Amino acid sequence: MERSTRVSVFESDKPAEIQLIKSKLDDGQITNEVENNYLTFTTTPTATSLKVMVDLEDEKRAFEIIDAYLQQSENK
Repeated sequence: MERSTRVSVFESDKPAEIQLIKSKLDDGQITNEVENNYLTFTTTPTATSLKVMVDLEDEKRAFEIIDAYLQQSENK
């Protein structure tokens, strides 16, 4: 079984924002998953950081999709 390298392409502590990015990547047919990590001891113990992870070979396309979305949302 071949194991692929996964990289983080987006991080947020807002689940709604993560879901939006995840759906944009799904629309672009990029396989992705969300990782849920506790933040460091400098933050509240319940704070979590959500990361959208993709295969390394999809990283460039994922960033293009995310950048296009962020630019679009800034212009609203």
